This record gives sequence, C-alpha cells and structure tokens, in this order.
Amino acid sequence: MRVYLFDIDGTLLASGGAGRVALGQAMQAAFEIEMRHDVDLHGRTDRWIGQQLLESHGLENSESNWARLRDAYLERLQQTLAERAGRVLPGVVSLLTQLGADSDAAIGLLTGNVRRGAQIKLSHYELDALIDPLGFGGFGDSDHCRNRVAAAALASARERLGSVDPADVWVIGDTPRDVDCARAIGAKAAAVATGGYSVGELAERKPDLLLADLADPAELLK
Repeated sequence: MRVYLFDIDGTLLASGGAGRVALGQAMQAAFEIEMRHDVDLHGRTDRWIGQQLLESHGLENSESNWARLRDAYLERLQQTLAERAGRVLPGVVSLLTQLGADSDAAIGLLTGNVRRGAQIKLSHYELDALIDPLGFGGFGDSDHCRNRVAAAALASARERLGSVDPADVWVIGDTPRDVDCARAIGAKAAAVATGGYSVGELAERKPDLLLADLADPAELLK
C-alpha cells in the first residue's frame, strides 16, 4: 500500500490570503486588537502561528487564549474564503481522482491547518469528496512542530491501514518544511513549486521529486 500525505495551502489550493484575513479579523474579535505584526505562515502549524500572534501582540500564549483565537478564526474562515479569489491548483483534481481509483493507494493529509480549518477549506473548494478531511492524517491543532505533525500523520495512517512502511509514504508539499518533515519520518518527499517557494529554493532541500506543479503527476504516480 502506497500512502500519499498532502499538504493543503499552496499544494492543493490557493486561498487568496483568506486565512491571513480571517486571522486578522479573529484578533480583533477575540481580543479587540488590530493585527500589527505579520507572521510567516508557510509550512507552519496553526498552533505555532497562534503562539506567534499572541506573543507578538503582548498576549499570554495560554491554551485559553489559543482557543479564543482559533474559534474566532474558524467562525470567519468560510466567509473570507468566499470573499477572496482562491482556486484549486493545476492538476489536483485529476491527481486525487486517479489516486482515489487506485486500490493500492491511500490518501491522507499532513497539514499545519487545524482539522476543522482543513475541513472548511477542502469543502469550500469541493475537494472533500476526493480527500477526506475526517480521514487519517496529521493536523496543526496542538503541536508547534511540523515534524511531530508528520509523526502523528504516520501513526494515524497505521491506525487506519495497518502496517505502513515509511518507505511507501510520500509527503507532497510546497515548502522546505514539508521536505524536512518527510525526512523526519523516513518518508519520500515530493516538492511542488505552487506556493511561496521557487523550484530552485525547493531543490536546495533535495526532495525525491521536484515538480513545478501537479499538472503532470506522471513521475509521482510511477
């Protein structure tokens, strides 16, 4: 059984900045604070992003404050997705359809999004019929470290599928951190330059497969 763990933002879809807008609105709604400090979102977990936002705005990085920020963000995400010019990235629907029809392939998620955020995004772009946000995977609800999210995704795949050899696992993502977390669990890494990093920048991490986009996934499918 081959296992494919997909990142979401910059890999499957581009939200047009909907997540960042929703975070700004959430800071205002939860704490009556205008978001003044920008945070690097690429390849990060939502929990890490939450910590950086709270601390950079003089708020305690407590679980209660994180819950307030997270809930306010999720309440606004669907609306900001509708307002922004997002899209499904090239080749994604075809690739997920082909993998879904392959009895020797299993599709999961390895994303920094909280699980509910992943569900909202995939549902908005009508990808939830092709990749189940309630299925197996790793999510950014509570962990700051992408590598530990990868370990959780592998454990979730094993719980769902039984024995899974990391050598049969592909992590597909658009940032150097996706490559790093694949290495951390002994998986293969497919880097796709549809997010914030160029082909050249991703090549520096030496992924097993490097693609400009997923429009021609023949190498990955092999």
